[in-house]
Amino acid sequence: MTELEALVGLNLISNIGSVRLGKLLEVFGKPQEIFSAKYEHLTSILGIGNQIAADIVSFKKENIEKELSSSEKLGIKILTLNDGDYPENLKQIPGSPIVLYVSGSITAQDNLAVGIVGSRRASLYGLSSAEKFAAWLSAQGITIVSGMARGVDTYAHRGALKAKGRTIAVMGSGFNHIYPAENADLAKEISSSGAVISEFPMDTKPLPGNFPRRNRLISGLSLGVLITEAARNSGALITADFALEQGREVFALPGRIDSAGSMGTNDLLKQGAKIVTCCDDILEELNFKISDKNVVAKHINVCHSERAIANEESKKRDPSAEFTLSEANVPQDDMCLSNKTERDIYKLISKEPISLDDICEKSNFSILAIIPIVLGLEFKKLIKALPGKQFMRN
Repeated sequence: MTELEALVGLNLISNIGSVRLGKLLEVFGKPQEIFSAKYEHLTSILGIGNQIAADIVSFKKENIEKELSSSEKLGIKILTLNDGDYPENLKQIPGSPIVLYVSGSITAQDNLAVGIVGSRRASLYGLSSAEKFAAWLSAQGITIVSGMARGVDTYAHRGALKAKGRTIAVMGSGFNHIYPAENADLAKEISSSGAVISEFPMDTKPLPGNFPRRNRLISGLSLGVLITEAARNSGALITADFALEQGREVFALPGRIDSAGSMGTNDLLKQGAKIVTCCDDILEELNFKISDKNVVAKHINVCHSERAIANEESKKRDPSAEFTLSEANVPQDDMCLSNKTERDIYKLISKEPISLDDICEKSNFSILAIIPIVLGLEFKKLIKALPGKQFMRN
């Protein structure tokens, strides 16, 4: 039995984490030797109870062969702490996974990573914010880490992919049970320009108890975690707790005070999380060098959500017509204005403050359509927000 095989086998046994493994290795030296130990010897080790000892003694070696065959069939690599590809950030946290199952690749670039998480039932504000922050940070060469869940996680991964950046998805299940099922194609896309990883054996189902363990890896892989939108009972707040325990930075977007979906993030801000209104807030806190904005602009694609909302609003007004405004006075050399809707809205904003309501009235768009567009212009540093929901050009 090789060291890899032994570690895979130990990972298949419930309740043997890195802490218990460390105690076993102190006694036996090599993981292979653990499977040769007597029941009495195992139970004499602090923290190794009767059940774990019985599971080790009764463990069937063919389970390892089945696991390795299953992972090989899907092209999944298995990394251990001693492998050079094992993420450096994860080595620094308490309870580093014994093994990691990886689809895709882990690179040195992934040491510069930011986690983006939030509600599965996020509002348009939370979803579009996750996508835009992910795209902008990706364009700076920062890897985006999230959990591939519905809602904010999915939009964070897609934002990174649209910017042609790297992203890592951490699953709360084994690779034989991609969860949620509708993200199977997304998992393949992530693997081609980053990695999908799991610490769970191949046949592990997405049980509720797995996701807090998953969340500690999201924060562990990252230098800081951004929560874009979360209610008070959101699992994203568990990720924030792990980040604090691991010495990572916690960032949060402010939300409406009357929105239940933003109460969790607003509470984080009260507790000392770093308030974020633009990507520079994250870059400055983590001491990242900001890339040339023209280079960034080339990498940021149009957010599908903005385009879909704008088109829908146009169809409500006139099904046969597209929304148009004169393109005069729009800076011709501004590469950050990457689609017509952004250019039209940007034209309405001058060096004089204009309210959000006035932008809606002049453009004939609803506030739900305007918010993600204005937010995008803020992210690109073309406009700035003023008190009273007013905006003006930078």
